[in-house]
Amino acid sequence: MNKLLQVLEEKFGYTSFRPGQSEIIEAVLNQHDVLAMLPTGTGKSLCYQLPAYMVEGTVLVVSPLISLMQDQVEQLRILGEKKAVAINSFLQNTEKYHMFQNLHDYRFIFISPEMLSNEKVIKHLKNVNISLFVIDEAHCISQWGPDFRPDYLSVGKIRGILGNPPALALTATATKDVRKDIIHFLKLDSPKEFIFSVDRPNISMVVEKLDNSLEKRDRLREFIARIQKPGIIYFSSKRVAEETAEFLKAEGFAKVSVYHGGMDQEQRILIQQQFLYDQLQIICATSAFGMGVNKENIRFVIHYHPPAQLESYLQEIGRAGRDGKPSIAVLLYTRGDEQIPKRLIESELPDDNQIDRYFQLANIKKQEELIQELQLSETQLRFLAFYYNNKVSVADVRNICQERMEYKQKKIVQMISWIHSEYCRREQIYSYFDEDCETVPAQCCDICSIEVDQYFDTNKQISSERETTWQHNLRLLLLGSD
Repeated sequence: MNKLLQVLEEKFGYTSFRPGQSEIIEAVLNQHDVLAMLPTGTGKSLCYQLPAYMVEGTVLVVSPLISLMQDQVEQLRILGEKKAVAINSFLQNTEKYHMFQNLHDYRFIFISPEMLSNEKVIKHLKNVNISLFVIDEAHCISQWGPDFRPDYLSVGKIRGILGNPPALALTATATKDVRKDIIHFLKLDSPKEFIFSVDRPNISMVVEKLDNSLEKRDRLREFIARIQKPGIIYFSSKRVAEETAEFLKAEGFAKVSVYHGGMDQEQRILIQQQFLYDQLQIICATSAFGMGVNKENIRFVIHYHPPAQLESYLQEIGRAGRDGKPSIAVLLYTRGDEQIPKRLIESELPDDNQIDRYFQLANIKKQEELIQELQLSETQLRFLAFYYNNKVSVADVRNICQERMEYKQKKIVQMISWIHSEYCRREQIYSYFDEDCETVPAQCCDICSIEVDQYFDTNKQISSERETTWQHNLRLLLLGSD
């Protein structure tokens, strides 16, 4: 038996690889730097997990979220792997001490870019034989790094400090420009690139435009009453996510909860676990939910608000249908919805006055005082502290802010144009990611053709007659008409 297949079956219980996995793993084992883009739900984690059992040393995985790291550690432990750990700020001092004393014994170490930038952590990691340096969700380097998570920009430099081990950058969605950013910031050396289609043909895409927020909420209720579950509803507002979860509960949907970054860590982990084990059927969430949620039977993803960019949309709908069965993505749009992501990006980046004042006061005032006096969000503070500590000039920081604002506004315009377009939604996504569209599935999108009844609970009585347009058909089904 081929050695790769032998390890695959012995350690993971599979008898064959999914498309792309074996080629990526062979490149990793040959110690090439690798950039791999595989669609959400197609087994990216195996590309670094399997090599760990074929080489000496430790696999270091840079991961964006604590919940994602914890989930990955738990998944490995379910497989019988005891030598896996996540380095995060929630560890007790005694746990940290024991972990750092035995860091060289771990097969897998998961860490955030912020923790990786800690000098004490770097000192300990220099004593570890790192056989593979993995950057999971590598698109975050480009999409989050320059403003939301600037410590991502230091990951390539720290890799060099740690001896420049072979790197594997993994992502599900990255345009050519984002892939260039990944290679640049990680300092990848002539990487082998494995770029697979972003398309998930078993996910149908529907956009429905509504006149006002009340109509949108009613449409959501009607939809939830009929759709096969479980599923995720995405919001751009924590408040609206909370209010909608309460609204759905009041309407008789018991297995509903809310998830967003403003909740404490334990509560978020509990909700995630309840969803994974079918104790919850519907999660009203912000974009903080989803990464690492290894749940195969998600039947729908609804966007109550449009995401700020097509990449985010594709990542989020990609959480549906990982079992390969038909699933649906619905975006409910009301005029003015685009103002929400516009306000969000404005709150993430500091204005000129905040930049000037921070650079004037950073040496003489504490962070808490700066937050209060300059009315800084956590994201704005992290951004300013990063560039101040790296001795970037005020003028350059202003320019960085302006460029990022323009970049993000352009992404919003592209997202809204996609919503209002009259052309095949899937073909447009292909084009956005520089792919050629050879075929589209029968259940494609609302612009092409779609039989929405297949996504509804078969126990509900529905009409067998088809209307001539998907909108009429969907509306009749949602209203329960005969």
